[in-house]
Amino acid sequence: MTDLPGKPTAASRTTLSHIMTHNDVNLLGTVHGGVIMKLVDDAAGAVAGRHSGGPAVTASMDEMVFLEPVKVGDLVHVRAQVNWTGRTSMEIGVLVLAERWNESTPPTRVGTAYLVFAAVDEQGRPRPVPPVIPDNDRDRRRYQEAQIRRTHRLARRREILELRKQRPD
Repeated sequence: MTDLPGKPTAASRTTLSHIMTHNDVNLLGTVHGGVIMKLVDDAAGAVAGRHSGGPAVTASMDEMVFLEPVKVGDLVHVRAQVNWTGRTSMEIGVLVLAERWNESTPPTRVGTAYLVFAAVDEQGRPRPVPPVIPDNDRDRRRYQEAQIRRTHRLARRREILELRKQRPD
């Protein structure tokens, strides 16, 4: 991995909040998925930069799941944390919640996402990241799940590259 000292999960965890307006909606009157994805990427980027101690760029969005529509007036909270670290990359897990402006109910879970970020130096080359130290049982489970997603990502990439070798266009 790396010789850098590890950082606990809580050290870089963050929440970004944003009120959804008419500028954010699609023709159906609900917030564009792309608007939510931008907030997700912003929160994940903040966490990645905080954890790595410098610039980090989005390498991939492994998965984005929309569970409920977001509406104008909703206060959206995007919670993000480092789930796993490699030598120069990190998986960031993101939870998206919406507080309905016209209801006095707890926030509704409206989405989840997993992104991979790479830490980069001033020339844009990969640089080492500190290992993440899971704080509790939930974070340890998230770390293990992230390892499974990484294994699947790498296997999928290998299979696709192998297929392209066999069937070049």
